[in-house]
Amino acid sequence: MKKLILSFAIAACLAEVANAQQLRTPQPSPGQTLKQDFALSTVEVNYSRPAVRGRKVFGDLVPYGKVWRTGANSATIITFGEDVIFGDKTVPAGKYGLLSIPGESEWTIILSRQLDVTSPAAYKEDQDVVRVKVKPVALPMNVENFMILFDEVKANSMNLEILWEKTGVAVPIKANIDDKIMAQIDNLMNKDNKPYFASAMYYLENGKDLNKALGWFDKAIEQNPNAFWVHHQKANCLAKLGRKQEAIAAANKSIELAKAAKNDDYVALNQKLLATLK
Repeated sequence: MKKLILSFAIAACLAEVANAQQLRTPQPSPGQTLKQDFALSTVEVNYSRPAVRGRKVFGDLVPYGKVWRTGANSATIITFGEDVIFGDKTVPAGKYGLLSIPGESEWTIILSRQLDVTSPAAYKEDQDVVRVKVKPVALPMNVENFMILFDEVKANSMNLEILWEKTGVAVPIKANIDDKIMAQIDNLMNKDNKPYFASAMYYLENGKDLNKALGWFDKAIEQNPNAFWVHHQKANCLAKLGRKQEAIAAANKSIELAKAAKNDDYVALNQKLLATLK
């Protein structure tokens, strides 16, 4: 009987320990995964977001002149889906530790092969892939939780921004995608299902041969005569070519088709274009 009672007592203790181990509380520096579609792939950042909580951050909590994990808890990781230019350095597609050395008048942003740096002691400079020098700027407001974001996102460029307390730094990121896209266009134009509209838009938006783009817009209209959005972009193309009267005619055709489709947005877009052609 004593053995049975002892067994029950042990089982009860183990159950209590197991229940205690399952206790979950919010992280003081919660993690965030930031994923941005960029160029022909994505850029992803995994990091944690500590809070100011009334403390002085840079120059105190985060010392100047020392390697910082650029976040809290585990290492901050950035993953590029394709080759990019980070700052002014070419970086192959892949996963990197995102580290920084904050300074009062200059920061060093580091991409490292190390994916586990959580303290200056763990950092190995010989594992650096690139180092980029950037100037910090004073923010007009206080950022309570540490923040990494992407801003000024365009087809082949954007900024990686690091913000906390009243300090911000930004690193430009670029991607050389023009050769890849032009190769795609050349290849797909030899297929049965030719991407006339998408190819014309790329030419229109990137300063390519506008006469070739115009021909592709016409081909796209042959495929779908009621596509008011194609007529609108044809009007934009004609306007850039200086063919004003033809642009006006194309914009009016787009308005007619957009009204029939009950699309007020494109009616307004065409009216704005027509106002510039008077």
